[in-house]
Amino acid sequence: MIKTPYLLFLGDAPDALAAKVAQGIKDWRPDNAVGQFRMEGCKADLGLTDMTLAEAKAAGAKTLVIGVANRGGVISKAWKRVLIDALEEGFDLASGLHNLLRDEEDLVAVARSCDRDLHDVRVPEVKYPIANGERRSGKRCLAVGTDCSVGKMYTSLAMDLEAKKRGMKSSFRATGQTGILITGDGVPLDAVVADFMAGSIEWLTPDNDDDHWDMIEGQGSLFHVSYSGVTMALIHGGQPDALILSHEPTRTHMRGLPGYDLPTLEALRDTALPLARIANPDCRVVGISVNTAALGEDEALACLAAIETRMGLPAVDPFRQGAGRLVDALQSL
Repeated sequence: MIKTPYLLFLGDAPDALAAKVAQGIKDWRPDNAVGQFRMEGCKADLGLTDMTLAEAKAAGAKTLVIGVANRGGVISKAWKRVLIDALEEGFDLASGLHNLLRDEEDLVAVARSCDRDLHDVRVPEVKYPIANGERRSGKRCLAVGTDCSVGKMYTSLAMDLEAKKRGMKSSFRATGQTGILITGDGVPLDAVVADFMAGSIEWLTPDNDDDHWDMIEGQGSLFHVSYSGVTMALIHGGQPDALILSHEPTRTHMRGLPGYDLPTLEALRDTALPLARIANPDCRVVGISVNTAALGEDEALACLAAIETRMGLPAVDPFRQGAGRLVDALQSL
């Protein structure tokens, strides 16, 4: 088990979105976030207290969590001095990057000498089956996005929280490093061998009570040429009864792909739903989650109203407004 609470390492993150792992922990498990550690040139700020390693240790932090999700998931050479110092200061290290802590010989040597633990959460620990497509009892909801990093995880977490408040049977099913660090369990989907990805989601969302909802954390986008594979695995392995369309309205192009325009919500609906109905013919699109963090209050409300009118579905920012209307849509099925 990863020891809590955490000091969240933002490194030299070039923008706020690059620190989405740390942001997710801060937003959904604030009691686990003692403070943040930023290197020179860091452009991200969680609004937490900036701390030295010694200050964080004195405040009770036990694990330094790499809260940066950079392209390719690599451990930067510029970070190494801080990571080594953290081990020597008495911290464990936790990371969700593709570049594993356990593969860094210098970190392994220092951790061993200091009797500290290295936690790589993006390592599959289960021998997952190949998907068989058999129908399972229970209900499942999946957020699919027009792009990566548009709020799919926040949508599922907010819907799970609202469902539980109503006394509904609900489970958040983590499929990425941030969700796993928040909940302590899940499938690191993008680290699963391709033939077993859909099967891992069948394993994650097994038979359940007929009135139980699995809120499945979305990944990637069908329209993102770098990461569409994980989305397809979720759509077929998850066999969702309900899809939530997730969107960030201020994007001018796909994240990391300036040559690709963002698809419309209509294009997302008309692409994702037929694919979902291959595994579950009864699947429906029931609502739209809009990440309005970059908009002022009036702009956000106007944007949501326009999308709702255009699409004929409830459109909300579940983090800003709550997920009530999205859960209403599930209960109406």
